Amino acid sequence: MQNIMPNFLTKRTFLTPDRTAVYFEEQSVTFKELYNRSVFAAGQLQQLGVENGQFAAVLLKNHLDSVVILFALQLLGIKTVILNNRLTPTELVWQLKDSKASALILEDAFAHLEPIFSGQLSSLKVVTKKKLFAQEPTKPKLQEEISLDEICTVMYTSGTTGNPKGVMQTYGNHWWSAVGSALNLGITDQDCWLCPVPLFHISGYSILMRSVIYGMPVVLHEKFDEKKALRDMEEKQVTIMSVVGTMLSRIIDTIMDKHLPNPFRCMLLGGGPAPLPLLQACVEKKIPVFQSYGMTETSSQIVTLSPEYSLSKLGSAGKPLFPSEIRIERTDGSNAKPGEPGEIVVKGPNVTSGYLYRPAATEEKIRQGWLYTGDIGYLDEDGFLFVLDRRSDLIISGGENIYPAEIEAVLLAHPDVVEAGVTGLDDPKWGQVPVAFIVTKNGKDVSSAELRQFCLSQLATYKVPKAFYITDQLPRNAAKKLLRRTLRDWLNEGRFQQ
Repeated sequence: MQNIMPNFLTKRTFLTPDRTAVYFEEQSVTFKELYNRSVFAAGQLQQLGVENGQFAAVLLKNHLDSVVILFALQLLGIKTVILNNRLTPTELVWQLKDSKASALILEDAFAHLEPIFSGQLSSLKVVTKKKLFAQEPTKPKLQEEISLDEICTVMYTSGTTGNPKGVMQTYGNHWWSAVGSALNLGITDQDCWLCPVPLFHISGYSILMRSVIYGMPVVLHEKFDEKKALRDMEEKQVTIMSVVGTMLSRIIDTIMDKHLPNPFRCMLLGGGPAPLPLLQACVEKKIPVFQSYGMTETSSQIVTLSPEYSLSKLGSAGKPLFPSEIRIERTDGSNAKPGEPGEIVVKGPNVTSGYLYRPAATEEKIRQGWLYTGDIGYLDEDGFLFVLDRRSDLIISGGENIYPAEIEAVLLAHPDVVEAGVTGLDDPKWGQVPVAFIVTKNGKDVSSAELRQFCLSQLATYKVPKAFYITDQLPRNAAKKLLRRTLRDWLNEGRFQQ
């Protein structure tokens, strides 16, 4: 019974019903109001035939209604498949099929996709937010207790090869992620977390979970706007904010010679290490930056660098959070020495139990409780982690993970493309953007516009290469494996110009 707990929202409402739970636009709700609205929505969901134990998918924007729906699903004991609203219909249909979702709740703005989903998935119940909230509710069968071992959410993440995999995140994963973050950052009754990152990412969803566990208000923004963020930081007395590097740069540029409000105490930075000039600017502005390393599989950050080390340990992601462990493994399975690169391997109660319907992938990636991240890094003499290569060839663009193999697979489907290689190009705005190298059939001249349009039909916009370079051959090793690092070298050497 030690893994059984009261439902998070139910317990929080009992403890502090009158505390503010969420600020959104000009609205605010207390935990009691959020609970009541979520119970009402649970009754509407149940009326539609969505039942305990099933998988239900959501395709929603950052909105107060989305928070209500997400907690309603928890109250019913429904496992939520959280879809990335930046994906194409083709990508979304694949994930809906793979997850065996019985229902899909759509943002009204995505209502035009309803015929596509219904047409390709005949057994899927598809309902827009407007239609859901128009339902006459039945009395819902609420799940008053939860097992920490039970699946709460599923988020899809692409591998470096093959199709995306559904990462199972249990209530226990979310609980221990919140506990680890609290032990690192501390909690006060004045804390207020600004969330401008998507709820469909673990970075955003984890903030909702911390809210009910800590009893802390969240200021939810539909999308990032630096001026609005600064205004709400002042008006709502924000103390913590989750950002990626591009967001932090825009905030620094906007405040100019001013400083952030006094209550503010933490920028939680994800999406890759911050450059030295940005960190120095934050020091000058007295903005504490906690750099972090994490992934969908670890239910948010698992390693964090405290601001007192941001310059002395420049480039480091920090040390593992209190409940978590980390080691660097050589190819022979032994532990690497300090300073010696190897695969980053992590362990802890916030680490996923595996991939949905993928026992082989789970067995390959999780061994004796240790998650093999595929990332390369090293620990220094003091135990600080330095990440050298995130999932080898991962491109991080504006905080979004982009996997070259996924783009290459699409390009290879073009009738005039025989080889394709994708790598990341440094970009002042996004950090990196994908670019593609193409070998065409019989040296045919294929225009960038044609290739771009072809990619747009199958990939989310941010995944579409920003440049296409035609070449006679791609660099490969003796085993004919594509050498993406050499593609990066070509760009750095200026061998290809856009």
